[in-house]
Amino acid sequence: MRDPHGTRDIGPRAGTPLWLYMAGTVAAGTLLLAAALLWAGPAVFRYAVEPLTWALLAMVVLGELRPIAVPGQSPGDGAPTSLPFSLALVIFQGLPLAGPVQAAATLVAGFARGHAAHRTAFNAAQYVLALGAADAVLRLALPPLRATGWFPAGEDLVAVGLAGAAYFLVNRVLVTCAVAMHERVSLPQVMYKGIGRQARINAVLIALAPLVVVAATHSVLYIPLFALPLLALHSSALLSVKRDHQANHDELTGLANRKLLTLRAHQEIDAARRRGGRVGLLLLDLDRFKEVNDTLGHPTGDRLLQTVAGRLSHSVRPGDLVSRLGGDEFAVLLPQIRDTEAAAEVASRLRGALSEPVRLDGMDLDLEASIGIALHPEDAVDFAHLMQRADVAMYVAKSARSGVESYDPGKDRNSTARLSLFSELRRGLTEGALEMHYQPKVSLDDGHAVGLEALARWRHPSRGLLGPGEFMPVVEESHLFRAFTGQVLDITLARAARWREQGVMLPVSVNLGVRELLHPDLPDTVASALVEHGIPPERLVLEIGESALITDTAAATAAVHRLRGLGVGLALDDFGTGHFTLVQLAGLPLDEVKIHGSFTARLTDGTGNGPTVVRAAIALVNALGMRATAEGVQTRALAEAARDTGCQAAQGHHFARPMPARDVPAWIAAHRGSPRPGAGAAPGGPGLGVPAPGAVGEP
Repeated sequence: MRDPHGTRDIGPRAGTPLWLYMAGTVAAGTLLLAAALLWAGPAVFRYAVEPLTWALLAMVVLGELRPIAVPGQSPGDGAPTSLPFSLALVIFQGLPLAGPVQAAATLVAGFARGHAAHRTAFNAAQYVLALGAADAVLRLALPPLRATGWFPAGEDLVAVGLAGAAYFLVNRVLVTCAVAMHERVSLPQVMYKGIGRQARINAVLIALAPLVVVAATHSVLYIPLFALPLLALHSSALLSVKRDHQANHDELTGLANRKLLTLRAHQEIDAARRRGGRVGLLLLDLDRFKEVNDTLGHPTGDRLLQTVAGRLSHSVRPGDLVSRLGGDEFAVLLPQIRDTEAAAEVASRLRGALSEPVRLDGMDLDLEASIGIALHPEDAVDFAHLMQRADVAMYVAKSARSGVESYDPGKDRNSTARLSLFSELRRGLTEGALEMHYQPKVSLDDGHAVGLEALARWRHPSRGLLGPGEFMPVVEESHLFRAFTGQVLDITLARAARWREQGVMLPVSVNLGVRELLHPDLPDTVASALVEHGIPPERLVLEIGESALITDTAAATAAVHRLRGLGVGLALDDFGTGHFTLVQLAGLPLDEVKIHGSFTARLTDGTGNGPTVVRAAIALVNALGMRATAEGVQTRALAEAARDTGCQAAQGHHFARPMPARDVPAWIAAHRGSPRPGAGAAPGGPGLGVPAPGAVGEP
């Protein structure tokens, strides 16, 4: 099939609409040609042996092998220069002679180019049908022109022009219908794409047909002379296409470059607006590609990029555009996509295609890629924003090591929604919209509360109470973190002071992010808050996440020692998420290690070496003189397993969910427990207070 878009030559499956269409076209072309031959009778064989017929056949074959290249198509899929000669045959003797000559030339050209049989048969049939339309127009306007010395008059040229227009229209419709079915796009979208350029080229070729007729009526020797200007036209067009290709394609991989991607994206977005559809964009970045360049050299890296380009091109849908943006970054434009899930399926298929090892220079290289997805119009109304948001999603996928991510405004530092959230949060901190909920930490020995963890909530004016996952990224990535930390300490210590007046002496924990921990003013901020609210340092526990300690280990260690000098309790939060090692624990003055819920859960999964690893970690924590607290305890069985393994305390929904400050005294009263002697203190840290009898009323 002659494909204006250069799609791959893959035969349709039997029974599909495209297969039925192509089979129907071949059948129609065959029937029309057979009918024309029967109608012409034996006379057609007399003309077939004439030198003029053989000369025109040679020119038609040459024209099929040397089409005029058109930008956006492969070099072999342009407008064939055989048209003036096949149309001249129609003028001389009509379809009975022109049809077999064109079909024979098409078969020769198809064999020479290695085209599949279905494509060659379809091309031959659609040519016969198009020439049949031209023949029908000429029969209505002109008698057979066999007379020597024919010079067309004005009305004759009009008839030839109408015949050429009929040929172009039928040929265009037959081909674009097949392309639309193959690429699964609407017929108008293919029909009108590049139609102006195609019409101009065909007009030039059709205009040559009367000249071929005039020359042939004088001498058959004039016919080969037309090869020279047509070959010059072919060479000029091919050079223009090569220049256009170089300007719009990547030199190394042959993929579309950023310029062509931008042009095509604007076209597809405009089309999507008209039809109310979606356009998707995938941005793909190879993981650890720099290591290949640095280790094996740039030539090997270039060969790897060429392999990647080939795999991507063979893994996308018909009509999708794969481009290389530079380095190891690629983009895939999805002109028509149903939704985010469909785009994610394409992305997963691309990652799967890249996952097969690549053998270069005797080495097997494993490829992995991070892919970001953005859709028009949901994520962006124009291409510039679509590219930006796919880029955001790609870097989220890379940092989270998740492989594929769709654009999420909440993870976009530069999104308008994020900027709006920042402004609202800044105003909320000023207006006192921050609230603290508290989750009890329970002794696994006797069930009484041994501490409370303060967890921030934001009372949003329109969205209600928001959890930390919805606003903490904004806090941590902006200058609001100092004001936020100050308010958390003030609210928490003020509440602890009111509870202390009632005899509730539980230590309260506050979480610190990496920026808070490393800020030089943090010790002064904590000390001032303790003095202002009259809270002994040992009643405040600062929880430091693993990620905060590994961002800048030396600075974080120094900061922890400065906080230890204040006398506050210190806890390592989220231990077991894979960032921090037990060896690093020995150098930190910590009182408590909180085992992350995903790590704790291995105690009861009953598979592999998970329980053994967790027990060994908890044993080492205890050996270092630190308390082990299990987080995320959701069941009684897990609580018992944590206790039996050596954890002194636990948190989780099995005991209590985070609750407003007003509900804490009542919960403590209901879970007072029966502490054994000495349970109020634990190794290596401040004493753990027990609520005094009767001191549980809400102030």
